[in-house]
Amino acid sequence: MKRKVIITFAMLCMAIIGMSQTTDEFKPTGKMYGSVFTNFYTTISDGESASGFNLTRLELGYKYQFSPVISARVCYDIENPKDGGSLDFTAFARNAYLEYSDHGFTVDFGVITANAYNMQENFWGYRYVAKSYQDLYKYSSSRDLGIKAAYKFSDAVSADVFIANGEGYKSMQKDSALRVGFGATIDPVKKLTLRAYYDFISKDETMTTLALFAGYKAEKFSLGFEYNQRNNTSFVAGEDQDGISTYINLKPSKKVSVFGRYDKRMSKDDWNLSSDGDLFIAGMEYSPVKGVRLAPTLTGWSPADDSQAFTTGVLLNCEIKF
Repeated sequence: MKRKVIITFAMLCMAIIGMSQTTDEFKPTGKMYGSVFTNFYTTISDGESASGFNLTRLELGYKYQFSPVISARVCYDIENPKDGGSLDFTAFARNAYLEYSDHGFTVDFGVITANAYNMQENFWGYRYVAKSYQDLYKYSSSRDLGIKAAYKFSDAVSADVFIANGEGYKSMQKDSALRVGFGATIDPVKKLTLRAYYDFISKDETMTTLALFAGYKAEKFSLGFEYNQRNNTSFVAGEDQDGISTYINLKPSKKVSVFGRYDKRMSKDDWNLSSDGDLFIAGMEYSPVKGVRLAPTLTGWSPADDSQAFTTGVLLNCEIKF
């Protein structure tokens, strides 16, 4: 299968070269960008509390436009691995890909953004406060090494396909298994978006992921709902899980917004009971200047396992973006 992917990509590159046209007027340009996620937190559970400052993301990248239709992007993500090791921070190539985009057709090749939940994350809109459902509960990686293509049939309909290692952007390919995904997005009426996505990867068992999403976005109000399902988690037969996530955002003024979110995580026959439960998030965001966002946030985790205590979190989250 890998050989077919390589041949397909080679043919695609030749087609891109043939279709690409540069003009004397176009001047290649580049731009550096970055973001920082940090917070101060206090967690309270079973009468005990813990507080501290945390840096959850330091992202630095550069995008270069070679021609009107060909560009490249390289981005490094520096984070705390939280694995108990000796390293305080580790760096990963979060993105490193070549892109062709013209007349509604887009192809990315390299360390690319996966298609599983990027739309849900954009609708949620508060990645610096909390990851979206699939990212938070480790359904799949947000980035992977592979190729993806998307085509916009009209203003209302688009589709995409994704083929990648399946190991995520922090690991190299360890076997011949590939993760293959398909998605479709429809905007049936103005401001309403519907999306379905499915992927699979086969080893000892076939692990599958299904994501269904509906979102409504107006100027001062947005609402999103998603259902996620994973079968044969970690390639173990019968270890299935699913869950929902719904979120709302109100924007009473240009600099202030109020948001809320509810997640419910479940597993078949309670095989993952210790990690199942309900998540509550509520907060207010203030943006004093463009590129800076502050969000006092209250969170609550209610475990499905009765032997575990309810956990409350009080945070001041900050995003710096340039």
